[in-house]
Amino acid sequence: MQAQELTNLIPAHFPDNSRVWVYQCSRAFIEKEAAEVNEQLLHFYSQWQTHGSPVKGWAGLLFRQFVVVIADETNEAVSGCSTDSSVRVIKSLERQYDVNFFDRMMITFLLKGKAEMLPFAQVQYAIDKGYINEDTLLFNNIVTNKAELMNNWLVPIGSSWLAGRVTFQQSSEAI
Repeated sequence: MQAQELTNLIPAHFPDNSRVWVYQCSRAFIEKEAAEVNEQLLHFYSQWQTHGSPVKGWAGLLFRQFVVVIADETNEAVSGCSTDSSVRVIKSLERQYDVNFFDRMMITFLLKGKAEMLPFAQVQYAIDKGYINEDTLLFNNIVTNKAELMNNWLVPIGSSWLAGRVTFQQSSEAI
């Protein structure tokens, strides 16, 4: 999946420099939960404010596993208190669904069109066994703006921050 497919999921009316936060859930939500989460996110961003002014924002659940929050800071920067209010929503979802959105040791890949998670400690094993390789798409949750989200959220492991932390097998042709 690249920017073309994401354009169907992410509102187009946000400029490329809009701020983005990606929260990865410890499990995928079932359909009923996903609908409830999206309803709560809609309620949040339709009332989101910074310094008493409305934030032009959006939030949604993607791949049933990632809450993506976007804020257009063209007219008003999102303050610390506004950011805290978005984190409170995420923490509330954690309590409500008994999930974790803040486990940075879980890495998620796109395999056969589905988000699949692995503990960081098992990534090298998965590479060694051939379950994933340098071309496997990684969800790069450290994106910070809409342009990065659209172009660099899903990247091959070999082109990601993870590439320097793992060793890929050399093909027998290269030896």
